[in-house]
Amino acid sequence: MGDVRHLYVHLPFCAHRCGYCDFVTVVGRRGQHGAYVDALLAELELEGGVLADDVETVFLGGGTPTFTEARELARLLGALPAAAEVTIEANPETVTPELAELLRTRGVSRVSLGAQTFQPRLLGVLERQASPDDVRRAVHTLRDAGFDNISLDLVYGIPGQRASDLDADLAEALALDPQHLSCYELEAKPGTRFTVAHGEELARQADAMEGYFERVVDTLNGAGYRWYETANFCLGGERAGGRDLRARHNLGYWRGHDYLGLGIGAVSTVFRERRRNLPSLPRYVAALVAGERPSREVEPIDEATHARELLMLGLRLDEPMAVGDVTDALDHDALGRLVELGLVELARNGRGGELRLTRRGRFLGGGVTSELLVEAAD
Repeated sequence: MGDVRHLYVHLPFCAHRCGYCDFVTVVGRRGQHGAYVDALLAELELEGGVLADDVETVFLGGGTPTFTEARELARLLGALPAAAEVTIEANPETVTPELAELLRTRGVSRVSLGAQTFQPRLLGVLERQASPDDVRRAVHTLRDAGFDNISLDLVYGIPGQRASDLDADLAEALALDPQHLSCYELEAKPGTRFTVAHGEELARQADAMEGYFERVVDTLNGAGYRWYETANFCLGGERAGGRDLRARHNLGYWRGHDYLGLGIGAVSTVFRERRRNLPSLPRYVAALVAGERPSREVEPIDEATHARELLMLGLRLDEPMAVGDVTDALDHDALGRLVELGLVELARNGRGGELRLTRRGRFLGGGVTSELLVEAAD
C-alpha cells in the first residue's frame, strides 16, 4: 500500500447546469450513472495502490453527487475505503429521508449543503432549483437521520444582492445552527452566459466584496465560529463540544498533502506530480471499460513549485506554518516589511520560525501573499 490518505471522487451529474458554474458537470444522463460508477471503481482498482491502509478522508464532489441514482450511489459508497471523515456534497432539493438514511448507513459522516442564498429572487439569478424551505427541510432531515456534522455553502456578490440580503442570509444560516459554513465570493468566468447577462452588476458587486467579506467574518466570529480558513468557518470552543469541526479533507489540500482524485476532471497530486483526468465522460468510461487509465494531463511539481504552493495555501489558514518548509519561496525582505506593517506575525524558534497572517493581513489575503512570494524563475 501507499501513503496517500485523502481520496476525492467526482460525480458530475446534475439536474440543471447553473449559469455561473464552471465545474465539470453533465446534465441528466440517468441511464449512464451505472456505467460511470463502474468506471470509477475500475479507476480505483487501477490507482488505489497509492492509498494508505488508514485513509483519513473521502470527499464526493460534483456536480451534484446526491443527484446520482440512489442504487448506484449506494454501490459506490459501499465500495470506497472506510475513512475517518466521509463528506458528500448535496443540493437541498435532493435530500429526502430515504437519501439521508442511505448516506448514513453507507458511512457518510459529513454533508455539505449548497444553500448559496436564502433570498428567492437571488436564487432565481443563480438559477438554483432549491427554495429556502428546501434548505431548512434538508438540514432537519439530515439531523433526523443522525447527522451531526453539516456544512452550509453561502455565496456573496450575487447580482442584485444588497448588504441587507447578506445579513439576512447569515441570520438564516445561523438559525439552522450548522457545524460548518463556507462563504465564497461569487466567481463568474468571463465569456459565460452569466457574465454576459450580468456584466455591469457583477462589476458593481466587485466593488462591494471587501465590505461583504468583513461582514461575513465579523458576524460568524460573533456567533462563535472559528475563521480557520479564508472562506471557511466552524464551530469552536465550547460550541464545538470538544470536536475539531474543520473540514479535514480540505485541510489536506491547504497543508499540501498528496491526494488521489477519481472521475472526469478529477485532479490528483501524487509523488510530486499533478494529474488531471480529461473532462470527457464518453472517453473516460470507454478507457476504463478497456482496462486502461483515462486520458489525463500530467504536470511535474518541482521543489520550488511545491514550496510556492505550500506558502500560498498555508497562508489561507489561521494556524502558523513553518518558515523552513517554504523558505525557498519566501521573500525574506518582504517578510520583514509586512511584519512591521502588522500584516504578518513571525515567531522565531529553533526551526527557523513560524509565520501566519494577522487578522488585518487575512482580509488583504492574496495581496499580502503575492508580496511574500519570491518571483518564479523563468
